[in-house]
Amino acid sequence: MGELEQQLGVTRRTVLRWLAERDDVCTAGAASRTRYALQRALRGQLVSYPVYCVDEAGQVSASADLSPVYPAGSLYPMAPLQWPVDAESRDGWWHGLPYPIYDVRPQGFLGRSFARRYHALLDVSSDPRHWNDDDILVILSRAGWDAPGNLIVGDLALQRWQEEHTQVAPAITVADLEQQYLLRARDVAALGMSGGSAAGEFPKFTAVRELAGAATGQVIVKFSGEVMAGATQRWADLLVCEHLAGRHVARLHGVRSAHTRIVQAGGRTFLESERFDRVGRLGRRPLVSLESVNAHLLGAAPDDWRDPLRRMAQLKLLSPEDADAALRIWWFGKLIANTDMHLGNLSFHPAPGTFRLAPVYDMLPMAYAPLPGGELPRPSMVAALPPPAQRQAWQEAFACASGFWQEAAGDARISADFRALCGEQENALRALQANLG
Repeated sequence: MGELEQQLGVTRRTVLRWLAERDDVCTAGAASRTRYALQRALRGQLVSYPVYCVDEAGQVSASADLSPVYPAGSLYPMAPLQWPVDAESRDGWWHGLPYPIYDVRPQGFLGRSFARRYHALLDVSSDPRHWNDDDILVILSRAGWDAPGNLIVGDLALQRWQEEHTQVAPAITVADLEQQYLLRARDVAALGMSGGSAAGEFPKFTAVRELAGAATGQVIVKFSGEVMAGATQRWADLLVCEHLAGRHVARLHGVRSAHTRIVQAGGRTFLESERFDRVGRLGRRPLVSLESVNAHLLGAAPDDWRDPLRRMAQLKLLSPEDADAALRIWWFGKLIANTDMHLGNLSFHPAPGTFRLAPVYDMLPMAYAPLPGGELPRPSMVAALPPPAQRQAWQEAFACASGFWQEAAGDARISADFRALCGEQENALRALQANLG
């Protein structure tokens, strides 16, 4: 307030009167922390977006409005969400968008597929890498009703979500599952996006299926190409490995993994993963990646999980038990040749003032993924031995990783050539353990 008085050369009473007369001023903060900002027009319109939360029972509640402000950034008080924030953002001021929103945006393979389908309708780039914060808000407010996590941005997106669930399409039956998955895979392939990408991502789609006894029938389905040879066969092998790795990593203390199944039909291999951010047909759970937590709260080097996890534990954002469990997951990944453990591949369920470790996903031996030209690599086992403080975590991860390689080496759904490589990796792992002594 004092800065406004000085710059405008008027009294505090005059400044307060001017602010009260305007309907495009955003205010947040108490006492000496009170700040003001002009609302920024988005595509020519002054608009604030209510952010809604969907709970596990499918009930919707409003949290607060998200408003773009001048000269850049936004105002969104996150107190109703009870997610952790730093001191700078505790009143709701953000240099860009609130960090939960970045995880809600379409991204990865599904994001690129979404962009190709809807970029013209939404007047955004067909490449998600070129979307700015304003683009993300427009996309989410118009078409973000089925985003990851439990947040819905804007009234239009909420209306679309409500329409989707008042006219619920029947779930895919067990009898129709293979046919429906083959049809959906062909639809994705028709966009020219089939096959493993250069970034090591599988083509995928979402579906709702009958699934007795499961927390939800909502699934994400990855799939291989139709012809089981060369690079296509390798991608199919890796899908089976991801299924097996999920079962073995869940044997680590304090670790859960996404429930998965393998479906093989029409020459394709499908990996079906139950969504752990969904409950039943309507319920949702909040979700945030380590990447977003690190960018907002930590600022650690983004090339290794361990430093961000250590800082989260130090700041009491993560319990010691969850931090230890995540360290075991990291070592398991190293020991099964997972070279794609970026910060977006570990997530948490937010809780009041803290985070809880979410189930493991995308855990597989990506060192064996086909190269962009289709060549099939044969990497040797290179896994660093642990420092003394991490030796126990390494040993626990070793036992599960060894079990993974043994099972993969004998799984008939995996090609004979790759089963042989899995056996070689298991032998290399034993040699590595001998070096530890």
